[in-house]
Amino acid sequence: MGRLRHYHAAMDRFKEIEAFVLAMEHGSLAAAALHAGITPVMLGRRIDALERRLGTQLIHRSTRRLALTDQGAGFLDECRTLLTQWASAEATVSAQKHRASGHLVVSAPAAFGRLHVAPHASAFLKANPEVKLSFNLTDRVVDLVREGYDLGLRIGGAIDPNFVAIQLATNQRVVCGTPAYFRKHGKPKTLDDLKQHNCLAFNLQGGQQRGWYFQQGGKTVTVRVEGNLDCNDGELLHRWVSEGMGLGWRSTWEIQAQLQRGELVTVLDEFALPAYDILAVYPQQRHLPAKVRFFIEHLKKVYAKPGYWLRDTT
Repeated sequence: MGRLRHYHAAMDRFKEIEAFVLAMEHGSLAAAALHAGITPVMLGRRIDALERRLGTQLIHRSTRRLALTDQGAGFLDECRTLLTQWASAEATVSAQKHRASGHLVVSAPAAFGRLHVAPHASAFLKANPEVKLSFNLTDRVVDLVREGYDLGLRIGGAIDPNFVAIQLATNQRVVCGTPAYFRKHGKPKTLDDLKQHNCLAFNLQGGQQRGWYFQQGGKTVTVRVEGNLDCNDGELLHRWVSEGMGLGWRSTWEIQAQLQRGELVTVLDEFALPAYDILAVYPQQRHLPAKVRFFIEHLKKVYAKPGYWLRDTT
């Protein structure tokens, strides 16, 4: 409550100073009030309040003209400087809405960041030369606030309600393998069939060894999988699946080109979770910095280009 009172008092002082300057620049209360969009009486009251607060008369008023006192003449120059500085500060802040600047710190999953984030940094910096970019590419789920990140890129998963999530592109998690693997081991038809297959899992912080997630009967279900290989590197898992060593639970952003060429085949598609999109995540805040907003828009435009996800990144 005290802070609110202080704010209103500061705004009242600003309006009083503005009324004083306008009156002297326009030569009359009526002309100054017309410019300010208020009544001459209101404008006069603001000048009266200013003089009472300062304990001195600033203007000699008559029905014909306004004249500055000695104290008013010196004070007018100071007030003009103050209003000019205020206008300049407002213009600077307003311009920053339309110009990105500062240090942008971004976290992204390792493989996704290397293939689909870092390669687009050059074009972004060229368009926004006042920005410095830092990336942390890791498959660990980082604490954006505690670790000082402006933005995190996530592939599906639960999002903290204190964060904003913006969809950058659609994506699904699918079970896939090579045609050669399926010729030798057959295709799973049900989720229970996964127990009979060599499932290559991600093991960082428990990862996919806890299970692969599917949708069955309108609910999310977890299927525990086993295999003779696991690791904490998504690119390595992708390579093993591509070599026919087992099944993988991979994102479509990673394998779309291989699916198009028939090098990989998906199975159990009817059980795939729908909500594994590529997201930009940042803490809720009243005014999103331009550097964050511009980078999100940059990635959205890149990912929306026809054929982007069919490019060969292997």
